[in-house]
Amino acid sequence: MLRCCRAAAAIAAGCAPGSPRGFRGLAMAKSKFEYVRDFETDDTVLPNCWIVVRLDGRNFHRFSEQHEFKKPNDDRALQLMTKCAQTVMQELEDISIAYGQSDEYSFVFKKKSRWFKRRASKFMTHVVSQFSSSYVFYWKDYFKDQQLLYPPGFDGRIVLYPSNQNLKDYLSWRQADCHINNLYNTVFWMLVQRSGLTPVQAQERLRGTLAGDKNEILFSEFNINYNNEPLMYRKGTVLIWQKVNEVITKKIKLPKEQEEKEVEVTRTRTKVVPLHCDIIGDQFWEEYPEILAEDS
Repeated sequence: MLRCCRAAAAIAAGCAPGSPRGFRGLAMAKSKFEYVRDFETDDTVLPNCWIVVRLDGRNFHRFSEQHEFKKPNDDRALQLMTKCAQTVMQELEDISIAYGQSDEYSFVFKKKSRWFKRRASKFMTHVVSQFSSSYVFYWKDYFKDQQLLYPPGFDGRIVLYPSNQNLKDYLSWRQADCHINNLYNTVFWMLVQRSGLTPVQAQERLRGTLAGDKNEILFSEFNINYNNEPLMYRKGTVLIWQKVNEVITKKIKLPKEQEEKEVEVTRTRTKVVPLHCDIIGDQFWEEYPEILAEDS
């Protein structure tokens, strides 16, 4: 059957099965239908620019309610997002840094990356598909007692940043957004869960309030110092490559000995490490200059 199919393909391509070129010519085969490739548009991104792929959960407000996420923050959901982002970075090693909060993650590809011939569609689809499949695959590791009711969806976009400062400002913007949203959500859910307000009443209570007002509500009414909330909630998660030492146990057979012995061996590996820290100031970038290095 396979031989017949190959023969048919060869004939369709204008190459007889018994011709001197044999089936090797199929690799170069053309057909009258190949003109449709002319409709493909060139989506090669500009050279020498940081490539940022940002993905967001699609309709995650409904998804979080259906799957009973804890409010205002669910550690399981945040850790699952980070696990998926780590998987993306390990698969696509040209990513220099990633930043995530809530249901979004931003992946920064190196300025000189030549992956996928710098085709925007390839960058975006590889990131989103790898992240989405990882979310389903690792779900049970974080939500042990909660069945996945339906597959989640994520959308993606690509933005180019020509300078290091542009990139730093982008990541600063996302972290500032994390702080603003988390402060609001923390107060909102305290008003709902502990003061008994309805969601509409809590919205009205917070309408027009500034950051200082929200901090005051938390402290005076709920005895919560927002600065003591976990950094993962307030700062989001930064993923970077770091060299770490790992201790593993290996079995070796020593000279003149009959049996193998277990010995501990330390080896250095480069891994994707999560950090919960400030990236708006200069300290982070001074501590990790390799992220922005041209030859990193």
